Amino acid sequence: MPPLIKTAGCIALALAAHLATGEPAPYAGQQKRAIKSLSDQDVTDLLQGQGMGLAKAAELNGYPGPVHVLEHADALALTDQQRTATTALLHAHKDAARKLGAALIASEEALDEAFKTGTIHPARLSALTGEIGQRQARLREEHLRTHLAQTALLHSDQIQRYSALRGYAAGSEPSPATRPAHKGHH
Repeated sequence: MPPLIKTAGCIALALAAHLATGEPAPYAGQQKRAIKSLSDQDVTDLLQGQGMGLAKAAELNGYPGPVHVLEHADALALTDQQRTATTALLHAHKDAARKLGAALIASEEALDEAFKTGTIHPARLSALTGEIGQRQARLREEHLRTHLAQTALLHSDQIQRYSALRGYAAGSEPSPATRPAHKGHH
């Protein structure tokens, strides 16, 4: 039997087994959400400017964020100037992230409403999903840009200490943020 047919047969059997169990579909219950694509927690996080994992590329590659830098301020031996700059960065970031989050929610509401009312059509779908994509990108960029700005406020030894405090450093090579070519304060 050709591999493709064998694979299709396995998928069909798995689907039949799932349907036979009577288990609800994975989205069951989510049809009651105000915005179908966002949980209540997603909405809360977006309105509060929470990270939601949007800056993992920075965080896990040695570019600290201001929330956790302030949490570890004493262990990092932040100067008064660094604390003040980090606090200002955090406040500016949260303000921007909350605005971007609210705009993303509004776009998701519009998409949901277009489907709910049956007013969706291909051109409207393209416009709404394009808007959502742009807003998601701006929000993620805001989170990542904040990590870049925070890293520039720290010395390389503080960045290494931060990674250790957060449980990321396990004898690995220094991140790009702590290598000599980094233009932050050293």
